[in-house]
Amino acid sequence: MLSRFRIAGAGAYKPRNALTSREMDDVHGCAAGWTEGEFGIASRHVAGDAETTSTMAAKAAKVALANAGWEGKSLDVIIGGCGVMEQPIPSTSALVQDKLGLGASGIPCFDVNQTCLSFVAAFDVAAMGLAIGRWKRALVYASDIATVGLNPDDPKTRSIFGDGAAAIVIEADEQGTSGLLSQSSVTMGAHNNLAQLRSGGTKLRVSEGYEALVEGSYFEMDAFGIFKAAAKALPGVIEQALSGANITKDDLDCIICHQASAPGVEHVKRLFGPRDERVVNIFADHGNQIAASIPTVLAHALETGAAKPGDTIMLLGTAAGISATAMVVRI
Repeated sequence: MLSRFRIAGAGAYKPRNALTSREMDDVHGCAAGWTEGEFGIASRHVAGDAETTSTMAAKAAKVALANAGWEGKSLDVIIGGCGVMEQPIPSTSALVQDKLGLGASGIPCFDVNQTCLSFVAAFDVAAMGLAIGRWKRALVYASDIATVGLNPDDPKTRSIFGDGAAAIVIEADEQGTSGLLSQSSVTMGAHNNLAQLRSGGTKLRVSEGYEALVEGSYFEMDAFGIFKAAAKALPGVIEQALSGANITKDDLDCIICHQASAPGVEHVKRLFGPRDERVVNIFADHGNQIAASIPTVLAHALETGAAKPGDTIMLLGTAAGISATAMVVRI
């Protein structure tokens, strides 16, 4: 076992406003039922003007802390795993820390980014920190507002992405049997142009003009290319993670996967057939929440009992880059 810890609490936050596929039919100028039939999504939540990345993250974190029975000041570290930061500087985690009422606490906080896999990467960093004794209690969260970067002329991205946040708090438990059993990850940077958001960093600059900045602020993706690259990468990381944990697919009780798209979740279910009911699927009423997707599924599974104490679960997903990760955790 790489790191022994227990998940003490989890929480999720959904924006107040829900956008139904019937409403999207009107936006697209299509017949009723077209959006749901085409993309497999019935509704998703959309952040309002007052619901920023950090405010949503703080709300999810407060739920996780309350479920754990912890005070925020008992944390040793706060690690953010957002796919897209609220602003380039400072880190989103500093904003979240302040919104938790811990702005003068001195608790170290930082961001980890691997786009849609950011939460899993942050979780891995937290687990390693607990394993070496650097921290005893950690808050790990992801929060994303995907809808701000959607191209109004692209029905697919406009339809499948949703907003939200989720968080977990974990505590070192060297005498316990739960924790991180194994992790496997790959990145194939040759596919970096399959999914990208070009504005907001140093690539596009003010000197290039307003129109260039606006164009670069829309999310761009080659849906088929991403699916093809991701489908090729997933079996390998799954097998390596299972081997590292010395278990088989049959030993997994629950699979927490990135809700990339309806076909993407169905593909994961095929990978874990014939017992595909173990794959938690909330895509239809959440959509693709970027990095918030996996922790939202995890919080849902813990709340509903799909994942129970003592279970062995797998966190699984892909991200722009293209990256793929499988993580085996005993909860």
